Amino acid sequence: MKKRVLIITYYWPPSAGSGVQRWLKFSKYLPEFGWEPVIYTPQNPDFDLQDESLLEEVSDETTVLKSTIWEPYQVLDKIRGKKKKHVARIMEQSEKTTLEKVAIWARANLLIPDPRIFWVKPSVKTLLEKIEELNIDAMITTGPPHSMHLIGAKIHDQTGLPWIADFRDPWSEWELWDELEVRPWALKKHQSLEADVLANANAVTTISQTFKSDLERLSGRKIELLTNGYDPADLPSGFSKKKFKSGGFRLVYTGIIDSIRNPIPVLRAFKNEFEPTLEDVKFTFVGQVSDVVRNFVQMDDWLSKHVEFPGYFSHEKVFEFYARADVLVLILTNTKNSKGNIPGKLFEYLSTGVPILALGDSDGDSAKILKDSGGGEVLAHQDELGIQRAIRRHFLDEEKTCDKTDLEKFSRKNLTKKLASILDDCTIS
Repeated sequence: MKKRVLIITYYWPPSAGSGVQRWLKFSKYLPEFGWEPVIYTPQNPDFDLQDESLLEEVSDETTVLKSTIWEPYQVLDKIRGKKKKHVARIMEQSEKTTLEKVAIWARANLLIPDPRIFWVKPSVKTLLEKIEELNIDAMITTGPPHSMHLIGAKIHDQTGLPWIADFRDPWSEWELWDELEVRPWALKKHQSLEADVLANANAVTTISQTFKSDLERLSGRKIELLTNGYDPADLPSGFSKKKFKSGGFRLVYTGIIDSIRNPIPVLRAFKNEFEPTLEDVKFTFVGQVSDVVRNFVQMDDWLSKHVEFPGYFSHEKVFEFYARADVLVLILTNTKNSKGNIPGKLFEYLSTGVPILALGDSDGDSAKILKDSGGGEVLAHQDELGIQRAIRRHFLDEEKTCDKTDLEKFSRKNLTKKLASILDDCTIS
């Protein structure tokens, strides 16, 4: 008989992104290892990206509980009288209104740990009434937003329910606190809440070796490494990048480009390598791209003809862009958390067999995975000459494929097996 695990997550289909993929895939494979997932998520979450196709991956047998959430962004939008824009998007603007500056300050110093804090109290009340009825054996919270951990902490405190806290990103040592101008007294509050979660959860998981080491330093306890991964079932039947090959040389980036992911060095290298030639080359950015980067491209005659922004596509459609690519470009963050930054799409990139060119920390966790798997290389953001040389090498390489070496350990199924083992250990009486 399967045990039941309550998974508390802000992000769930039709929301899109790596945070959604992580727990959607764990939920998909948990039943194979004796655990039946019960999802708790907001009825009306506030998110930028949406992918209706992901709903097809939610099993009809998976119980999904939803409740209404109130978020202060709703008030900000009404006051501004403009199309909704998250604080993250406002921060990318070169000029900000007084109201927008106040919103940024409040995000860091008043809405602790994050704007979803108002969902904690009603969620605890709702779930305490449901846990016994649903025969829940364990609970998982995943953050950010780290308010999800506060829900878990209160339920654990009142019921003793075994609890795993999953950190997809840092909390008190998050790279954006300085930019958000968090005050010392507010940071202490963040640190206190984080310390409570780290001390009281039965197990703590995170996505990279660096984040694991950081959390072990903060908590003085063992932290479990549970990376993101890839699902072989996502690869279209008979997938081959050559099947869709249209000639020329194609670089492809998929995902978000924002204030902490800067592709301008690789764009300059791309231009410097090919502008003097008449080669058929194209650089495609699939997904949401900041206005800063769009404007940089539009202001350059050559780049505007060789760089395209087709927009956001469903996860399923993205594989058509992978298939056309000669090189998949990965833009890692260039911040204090960059060493531990492993984007979820890194593993999906690797699963395609297309060579990867990444910008980031050459000693970071992503670089180690790329080196160990033979999937690609990581160059420093400022090394534009090195980036240009790497592009040239890929252009001259007729094979344009890489070995998918030792990737099975990153399959979603194998990672879920490890998660189930952690759950088993937490629930041993």
